[in-house]
Amino acid sequence: MYRFLILSIIFLLGSCSAGSLKRRNQVPEEKTTLTTNSAGNGQEIIIDFIKGKEFYYPLIAIWLEDMEGKYIQTLYVAKTVATGIFEYGKQEDGKWVKAPKRAPQTLPYWAHKRGIKASDSLFMPDSGTAVPDAYTGATPETGFVLTTRADNSLPVRFKIRLEINQNWDWNEFWTNNKYPDDENYMMSCQPALLYEADIDLQSKKESYNLKPVGHSHYSGKTGELFTDLSTITTALHIADSVIVKVK
Repeated sequence: MYRFLILSIIFLLGSCSAGSLKRRNQVPEEKTTLTTNSAGNGQEIIIDFIKGKEFYYPLIAIWLEDMEGKYIQTLYVAKTVATGIFEYGKQEDGKWVKAPKRAPQTLPYWAHKRGIKASDSLFMPDSGTAVPDAYTGATPETGFVLTTRADNSLPVRFKIRLEINQNWDWNEFWTNNKYPDDENYMMSCQPALLYEADIDLQSKKESYNLKPVGHSHYSGKTGELFTDLSTITTALHIADSVIVKVK
């Protein structure tokens, strides 16, 4: 009996040691490095996006506003959204191919804040209202570190905002038959989420965490922000954390 207990304790101690060693030797998540607007004359801004367990090729926009909510500029937006040309734009011969596509549900809060209408009256960019290349980048396949700059020197206090959306992430509230006649909703499901942080350049804080503050319109018909997140589930885990530093 005593011999069995001793062997059990040795086995458990060995398992704990092996587990601790494995955790210590874990390879950190590989991150993509993104750079935008390197020619900007304003402050350098570094954004560390750590992916969450539900991350799967989300589309993202990051931008600046003043403390009254007035749009200043875009820092980064996925090139797909910036140009209106999607990798899976249409089907040809049974296959998805790159093509222009109107998708107002994708990042509607950012699009309405930017405030530029395309010829079809949608605020989502198209070939005629595309975001300049300096502010765009590839759709991230993993976590990333974005290094960017403001166009000009920023006010002492301002906001950094991030909108994120991932297609076809149904849940019990945002079901596939909730708005069966709305094609834009059918491609979006849980609506885009808005994260933000208030930045104070006079503060001694070294970094700021962007926090979720609401969601956009489910099909992008308006630029409203809905602050009730009680119906949002997996979409809150696309990002694990988003940390901002301003130099």
